[in-house]
Amino acid sequence: MAEDFSSERALFGGAIVSTFPLRFQDVSNIRQVPDHQEVFVDPSRDESLIFELLDFKHDVEDNGSAVWFLQDLATEQDAEGSVVIEQSGVIEAPGLCYANIPSVVTTAVGQMAISKGRQGREAQNIVRVYLANLRLKAVGTDVLICAYEPILINPLSESASSVGSGLATPASQSGCIPMPEVFKLALSSFKVCDWSVFGANG
Repeated sequence: MAEDFSSERALFGGAIVSTFPLRFQDVSNIRQVPDHQEVFVDPSRDESLIFELLDFKHDVEDNGSAVWFLQDLATEQDAEGSVVIEQSGVIEAPGLCYANIPSVVTTAVGQMAISKGRQGREAQNIVRVYLANLRLKAVGTDVLICAYEPILINPLSESASSVGSGLATPASQSGCIPMPEVFKLALSSFKVCDWSVFGANG
């Protein structure tokens, strides 16, 4: 069984760090990724981990903010049958305090049917999405950490050629850290090294 080694990775030019398995490759080495995103993919399992910096959404309440972003994501990706499986309450994140203004975190897990890239609805995969919203109020930023885990691969999906169609092989059978654990690790190890990445002084 292959060991699934994790390592601290530099994000956004080293301004932020987070720890997750080395099997996740930096997509920016293959194609262009927007400046406000860092995208990592394990092509052998069609799993992905995305970090995104967004302007703070003042009209979204802290309580349930992760669910709001999850539903926004589903709309953006033209997903079908989107359901929220679980959500957390509001958790204070003392390690992400800036200018004595605390940050908070909410998380949500959902499941939806989404297509890859420009593929149509007939090629939708069933995907579980783990989403954390880190609300860095002092710097007016909503950080999203999203982990995508395919549950069922459609034979018409472009993913089928690399990972096969049907039910995805459980991570434990492949010697991999399961996606919920990858998500928790990336979130718990998320650290801001340089707050100026958000336009803050210092």
